[in-house]
Amino acid sequence: MVHVASEMERQGFTIPLLIGGATTSRAHTALRIAPAYSGPVVHVQDASRAVGVTRALLDPAQREGFVAGVRAEYEEIRRERGERRGADVRLSLADARANRLRVDWTGVVPPRPSFLGVRTFRAYPLTELVERIDWGPFFAAWELRGSYPSILDDPSVGAAARDLHRDALALLDQLVAGGRLRADAVVGFWPANAVGDDIVAWRDPGRTEALATFRTLRQQMAKRDARPNLALADFVAPRETGVEDFVGAFAVTTGHGLEEIVADFEAAHDDYAAILAKALADRLAEAFAERLHERVRRELWGYAPGEALSNADLLAERYQGIRPAPGYPACPDHSEKETLFALLEAEERAGIRLTESWAMLPGASVSGYYFWHPQSAYFGVGRIGRDQLEDYARRAGIPVAEAVRILRPNLADDALA
Repeated sequence: MVHVASEMERQGFTIPLLIGGATTSRAHTALRIAPAYSGPVVHVQDASRAVGVTRALLDPAQREGFVAGVRAEYEEIRRERGERRGADVRLSLADARANRLRVDWTGVVPPRPSFLGVRTFRAYPLTELVERIDWGPFFAAWELRGSYPSILDDPSVGAAARDLHRDALALLDQLVAGGRLRADAVVGFWPANAVGDDIVAWRDPGRTEALATFRTLRQQMAKRDARPNLALADFVAPRETGVEDFVGAFAVTTGHGLEEIVADFEAAHDDYAAILAKALADRLAEAFAERLHERVRRELWGYAPGEALSNADLLAERYQGIRPAPGYPACPDHSEKETLFALLEAEERAGIRLTESWAMLPGASVSGYYFWHPQSAYFGVGRIGRDQLEDYARRAGIPVAEAVRILRPNLADDALA
């Protein structure tokens, strides 16, 4: 979004830029997007409020005062956030690396996956995925807030939630029974070791030739209580230990056939069912990722063969190992999907491709890494400094300007100086 705003500025645009969607916020708009564009920039909480904002921007009598009010509000947000950040302490990259997670690899024999390389799962049974659906995000997508299943009895939104859930279950039955929606996936495992903050996947078991390199980012915020500054590379045995470790990866989709299903609903003027089908496909994709991860832990990698967790335990992530995804807090660089997809042969094997901005198509898709170590945990990288930005650009072999574009949401103010 910042890149789009910057391009609008470079090309001399003056039209208003409205920012909205589930991943946006007023603070992010004020701090990151508005400074990149001299035209009006307005965060809109949801689509229904866009009407009033647009009306104010189009009305000559309202526009000037409305835009001035928004700019003053955003300037106040920047001032308050600047004061808070002034109190933050950020370590140098060297000091953050010195405070890395210390894993004792002495005598550790990492579990060996049941296969090395890539395995394809085509037309995976949707019936296996239904019970793994996390309904909380489904209701949130419809602006119904609350945890499932208690939301169904909520005094304010319970009636609407029950109606929506009933319709969703009915359509879900149709999608599962109809055979038009298909789930495909690819899973891979490779010999691997950490080399600094990189994770190298080896072409051969002898670990003499690199097949691919995943670049990870390290937290730089100063921490209390001797907590480490994490990077995903900490969860893989360093090469110098001589430990023969492994890394896994996956890509799943439940979006094949969805476009045709949605088109049929829209042709019948049933936009509600079309939107519902998209939302259910998204939930099934997340459920597919959950189910495959369960199988990885118990059989495909097999490092937790006796695991017996309830669906609630799975949703609460009470399992060994993690499956972080490029673009998420622990590994915010979306461009790493290029390496991931090439290694998995995701397009050829599962029909999932990347757009030029690294979005996945079909949209109901999920991809990420597998780490087995008991100390691996989800975390957020947070803001990084100029030193790590330049180091990351060097490791990735890209210009610093390109690294700025890729990592901008995670860059501290001094990194942009």
